Amino acid sequence: MTPSTLFSIANATVLAGWLVLIAGIVSKRPLLRDRIAGLYIPLALSAVYAVLIIVFWRGTDGGFDSLENVQKLFTSPWAALAGWVHYLAYDLLIGALVSRQIMERGLSRLFLIPILPLAFLFGPIGFVLARILLLTKKGIAQ
Repeated sequence: MTPSTLFSIANATVLAGWLVLIAGIVSKRPLLRDRIAGLYIPLALSAVYAVLIIVFWRGTDGGFDSLENVQKLFTSPWAALAGWVHYLAYDLLIGALVSRQIMERGLSRLFLIPILPLAFLFGPIGFVLARILLLTKKGIAQ
């Protein structure tokens, strides 16, 4: 299997996860939102990430001690793929987490309309927006 093929599979998998998350929100089914989209799919992607790191880490240049070394690290297609799968897993996990928190606090699901696309495309921004919403709407969020 090539890095490009695995990239396509990972993208299709996470897209399915986001669709399941949305279905769980719309249908108010925590099993879809919390278990499938919020646990099982991120767990599967995390396992793929772990395998990529275990198998391909030693063959990469660079490291995490400087920006230049991080750039070198991601010149390897397998390391770049591992980084991408890392983002996919965590962004979906964050989307599911904030969806659960917003819904459990009784806030309108409409708040998720801007938050989820931001979590999908720019994970930390969606997370920050959700935390601000939770702080302002229901007191200090835990």
